[in-house]
Amino acid sequence: MVQPPYILAIDQGTTSTRCILFDAAANPVATTQREFKQHYPNLGWVEHDPEDIWRDTVATMQDVVAKAGVDVADVAAIGITNQRETVVVWDRATGKPIHNAIVWQDRRTADECARLKASGAEEMVTAKTGLLIDPYFSATKAAWILDNVSGARATAERGELAFGTIDSFLLWRLTGGKVHATDPTNAGRTLLFNIMEQTWDDELLSLFRVPAAMLPDVRDNACIFGHCDAEILGKAIPVAGMIGDQQSALFGQGCFRTGMAKSTYGTGCFALMNIGTEPVLSKMRMLTTPAYRLDGTMTYALEGSIFVAGAAVKWLRDGLKIITHASQTESMATRVPDSHGVYMVPAFVGLGAPYWDPHARGLICGLTLDATDAHLARAALESVAYQTMDLIDAMKADVGEGATALRVDGGMAVNDWLCQFLSDVLVAPVERPAIVETTALGAAFMAGLATGVWSGLDALDEIWTRERRFEPKMQEATRAAMVEGWRKAVARAIS
Repeated sequence: MVQPPYILAIDQGTTSTRCILFDAAANPVATTQREFKQHYPNLGWVEHDPEDIWRDTVATMQDVVAKAGVDVADVAAIGITNQRETVVVWDRATGKPIHNAIVWQDRRTADECARLKASGAEEMVTAKTGLLIDPYFSATKAAWILDNVSGARATAERGELAFGTIDSFLLWRLTGGKVHATDPTNAGRTLLFNIMEQTWDDELLSLFRVPAAMLPDVRDNACIFGHCDAEILGKAIPVAGMIGDQQSALFGQGCFRTGMAKSTYGTGCFALMNIGTEPVLSKMRMLTTPAYRLDGTMTYALEGSIFVAGAAVKWLRDGLKIITHASQTESMATRVPDSHGVYMVPAFVGLGAPYWDPHARGLICGLTLDATDAHLARAALESVAYQTMDLIDAMKADVGEGATALRVDGGMAVNDWLCQFLSDVLVAPVERPAIVETTALGAAFMAGLATGVWSGLDALDEIWTRERRFEPKMQEATRAAMVEGWRKAVARAIS
């Protein structure tokens, strides 16, 4: 009897690295995870040690195969999904990073972005990339490394340094330095890739002062990028899928048709809507971004990014110490009948879409002497739903209609209270899939498509199943009053 093939998905996130082994029915067979250290060298700066990420990636890959008890010969392919925009620059000869990775949350280049905006560059940048000029994206981070590491710029100009997001760095290491490549979803977040022409753009490279010699090849999301060094797992397994984490979740949620939308809740919160093969530039300060490219055909999405979602709950745990585990917030939210007028705007690292204010800072307002820790926990959860509402409203304004339902995933999606509140403020159904690890699943789908484990999108569509659907229940007058309070709180945060 022939064993069905397995797909190993690497999910390299902002705070942890996970590996999930999926079978041919897309069921998770085993999962391993390792958290790694966050570095905050200055106010608003966030860094990762790329060597930590590499060690954890290898360890979780080896652990998940051992934990599943499968023969590595039955692993058909490896898929990679990753935190986007985070920048690594490394020496091509040694493979060693020349600086810590600068994380997507990092705001050190806010002044440089403001200068570029003031110069009038943003219109051109948006027309080519679908993005705004913001410290969130990769280009100014890469330039900062070249400007602040001694000799780096000259070395880069000579072609001796490699630039990449985490997917590129992992691919380089997995293939023993043989392959320097990325995919459109990661390239499209750098501010250097023209998403209309689907190529690195000389005008953008000149504006952001990033040498073309540093850049990886850009390939379809589902293809054989290279082969993992046999020493890692005992077999040279093809790396056959790469996709940025939020697009991976969109793909893993089965959002293959125009108008389908998903929202992922992790450290941040990211909502994407499939808009088809023709890009639409947003008038509402949303992002137009590659959703995926298969067989040379690009599908695009509108995206809204929230910088802080689960990170607000983490702050309740690690900063205020009013909880010991994130799951406690659900029972705390149900312990009180309402928010008691307490609002949290979690702008700890600025506000993302649709505000794009890197200088906004977090606040809690509406406090009275009888406000409790439960009200703070509820306010943190409510802030995630309100921010999602802001994104979906902006998408509706851009394309003329909102999503008929929102598919949710990520760690916070297991919270029933949050899903119900989200449905209430959106006035739309919220659907939670049977497999909530859709970010890793999207990468597995890509790798499986490239290696024939799955025949196409129709086969993948049949795999997606719903675990629960939440319908709106809140009275409109109550909702309107709560939303008005949220908007007033945001106005204070950005004033």
